[in-house]
Amino acid sequence: MAESTNMDELLQSFKKFAIHGDTKATGKEMNGKNWAKLCKDCKVIDGKTVTGTDVDIVFTKVKAKTSRVITYEEFQKALEQLAPKRFKGQSKEEALQSIYKLIEGKEPTNVGVTVRQPFNSCEKFHIALLNSCFYT
Repeated sequence: MAESTNMDELLQSFKKFAIHGDTKATGKEMNGKNWAKLCKDCKVIDGKTVTGTDVDIVFTKVKAKTSRVITYEEFQKALEQLAPKRFKGQSKEEALQSIYKLIEGKEPTNVGVTVRQPFNSCEKFHIALLNSCFYT
């Protein structure tokens, strides 16, 4: 029962990353950019055992030949290929569970995004003075 919950959380994370940055995405398929973002944000890429190149190669292996996206099932196959590489000292099953734990419940981060600060009353006054539509 607990493993089912983990798989539900894994699916939710897949969907969140799949729709990230694409207003037309349904959450059923993930592109290569979002796959790489998931691996980076969830610390699957550690820079030593798993690199960005490894992640790209696995994506290319699991996707259909003519496709540019992966489904949830292909996503799971990709994790199965990365898990033993990321967690070398563990058995294949333990490594897979460890990689699931890295991803479960995570969502895309927005690093480097500028948040607009609200105006204070003084700034509003100066904008009103400069804007000709406020003149009568």
